[in-house]
Amino acid sequence: MKKFKIKPFDIFIFLILSFFALIFILPFLYAIYTSFKELKDVNSIVGLDRLSFDNYIMFFTNPLYMVPRWLWNSSLMTAIILAGNIIINTMAGYALAKLNFPGKNIVFFIVVATMMIPYHMILIPVYVNMARLGWLNTMLALTIPYLYQCIYVFLMRQFFMSVPNELLEAARIDGLTKAGAFFRIVMPLAKSGLITMIILSFTGTWNSFLIPSTMISRREMYVLIVGLNSVKNQFFERTNIIMAGVVLVTIPVIIMFMLFQKQYVEGVATSGIKG
Repeated sequence: MKKFKIKPFDIFIFLILSFFALIFILPFLYAIYTSFKELKDVNSIVGLDRLSFDNYIMFFTNPLYMVPRWLWNSSLMTAIILAGNIIINTMAGYALAKLNFPGKNIVFFIVVATMMIPYHMILIPVYVNMARLGWLNTMLALTIPYLYQCIYVFLMRQFFMSVPNELLEAARIDGLTKAGAFFRIVMPLAKSGLITMIILSFTGTWNSFLIPSTMISRREMYVLIVGLNSVKNQFFERTNIIMAGVVLVTIPVIIMFMLFQKQYVEGVATSGIKG
């Protein structure tokens, strides 16, 4: 059996990384700990016997806060945008990487150029269009404009560029159509890139505040992060309640990343590789 020798430099690197990991995780641990406290115990260290789920129970049982409805709105918005991103962005990325059609380079240039425009610059035109269509305060305004996102088209194009053309030619010789080759050959090979896009799209959509707060004014249509922000404004000095809201918003993102951590790291490492 091969023996591994631990070098002093490896120990040093491990200690440095552990130190920074602790720094980054401490704020979230503080939020979790504080979310179980009563207001009078916020700035003190208490035992487990003083901790309770009262803050969370209040969120889910008090009809003033509508947290179950806000949670449903966030979940529905995220699911619709994720589905759109998976279908539209992957197909657009594949077309730009492997198909030949007139104006292909121009389309790609437009996609890259669009990535350079801050979204704040086009938020007002999008809002005006949603108002003219009568979509304000509906799920349509939160989802339809964001089913396509140019940064993920670029990401998927880079993954598809690494797929050998010879593999696609072999698929065509075997009788597969372009669609069949895409779904049966190319998509399985781009799993790490697809999962990278899913994680980034999920995180960006779930944590989105500017767009939902702009398009939605009805309280029952709030998404979770906008609704909890309204609770924060109401209980500005009640840190324990605010921290409970922070935990509610953060937990789904952590679960998503933990489930797909390996594929995400692989995707980031290979996103710039061109075959």
